[in-house]
Amino acid sequence: MSSKLVPANPSEVMVIRNVTPNIVTFSVPFMRFGKFPIGGRGTPVKLSSGSLAVFSPVALTPEARAKVQEMGGDLRYIVALDAEHHIFLSTWARAFPDAKLIGPAGLPEKRARMADDDDMIGREPFAVVFPSRTSKVEIDPEDFDRDFAYEFVDAHPNKELVFFYRPDRVLIEADLMFNLPANEQYSRAPGGSPTNMGMLARIFSSFQTTEGDAKGMKRFLWYVISRGDRKGFNESIQRINSWDFDTIIPCHGDTIQGNAKAVFEKVFAWHLQGHK
Repeated sequence: MSSKLVPANPSEVMVIRNVTPNIVTFSVPFMRFGKFPIGGRGTPVKLSSGSLAVFSPVALTPEARAKVQEMGGDLRYIVALDAEHHIFLSTWARAFPDAKLIGPAGLPEKRARMADDDDMIGREPFAVVFPSRTSKVEIDPEDFDRDFAYEFVDAHPNKELVFFYRPDRVLIEADLMFNLPANEQYSRAPGGSPTNMGMLARIFSSFQTTEGDAKGMKRFLWYVISRGDRKGFNESIQRINSWDFDTIIPCHGDTIQGNAKAVFEKVFAWHLQGHK
């Protein structure tokens, strides 16, 4: 059941932070497989029109709902950034019934299979589903598409959607790139720092950190994540790198501000340079 993955007291552990005047993050602790402290993060964004989009939403706590209202309250888009970040879609869709659900190919079918046995997963219809990276997809040409560029990295096993919010030069992504340790996401959690959670957690983090030369992450991305379709993966990375971002908001680990483009180019250097 998805409910087992949710903190018992999300209001007490959630960190709400304004990253830019138009972008807020809701950061929470989250343990992958019950062993690896990778954290979770939802990101509401205020568009130039005044409408709102939320990416990979986490628990809709009273504090999170109040923040959405503070941002104007007109939530029109609920985006699952990949096939794994969808647990709270139904919660948000019920609270904002006029919002469009957006996600990658395969997710509506996955949720339909889960719905009978999981009380957090509903059967809400998706307004936009990305079928492949080569397909032309429009979300809302008169609103959403004016502010965002996006890439469907369907060569990634989790079917990643990556969004670039042009007005604030911010890249929003889920599992394409981690930035562990998840310090902010665990800053209000009982037990404190995610770096004090055992040898397995430290080993996992060594493959999911952007620190130093990021050699562990480079190897993980090259030999594990992109091995099924490296050409397609490289093409997506090259398109994303063409965007002029200076901040990256990942779902797992700390937000990278100011030097995000340089960090991205370091982590994905082999995909950008044609590593053999």
